[in-house]
Amino acid sequence: MKFSICANPSIALFMLIAFVLAPASFYAAPLPQSAPKISVNGSFAAGKIQRGRTVQASVVMDVPSGYHINSNHPLEKFLIPTQLTVEAPKGIRLGPVIYPRAVLRSFKFSKNKVSVYEGRATMRFNVTVPRSFATGSTEVKVRVRYQSCNDEVCFPPQTRDVSLWVNVE
Repeated sequence: MKFSICANPSIALFMLIAFVLAPASFYAAPLPQSAPKISVNGSFAAGKIQRGRTVQASVVMDVPSGYHINSNHPLEKFLIPTQLTVEAPKGIRLGPVIYPRAVLRSFKFSKNKVSVYEGRATMRFNVTVPRSFATGSTEVKVRVRYQSCNDEVCFPPQTRDVSLWVNVE
């Protein structure tokens, strides 16, 4: 007596292939997307500053291709703006932060255009050291809060701290 699961070998082969491939297509979960690695660096235009003078500071964010961060004035209420806050020693005066010009883009997650920074985003502000300030190395702390996204999804906001050092003469 000959036992056969299926009388037609072509159907049996199809069933075997379908059984082998089914787990890969039906049970495979999509890989979770992760936020991009965005570098945040800061510097002064000069390594030294004389008391009573002003020097410009810059904070640079490098956003990988295929990603963006929301501008400091996003057009949608649900998007988190990029914010740079600066903390300096007592007596040092800080100028307002000047953000880069944003670009407007369309993405799958929004019906409207979105105001974003792509590639390299540079934020600038002035630091004025009073004549009475002590000489030596001093630290200016900056904190950048931003939300990165790709074409399909926005990631949770992140905060990065950077210390900028300058020698006061």
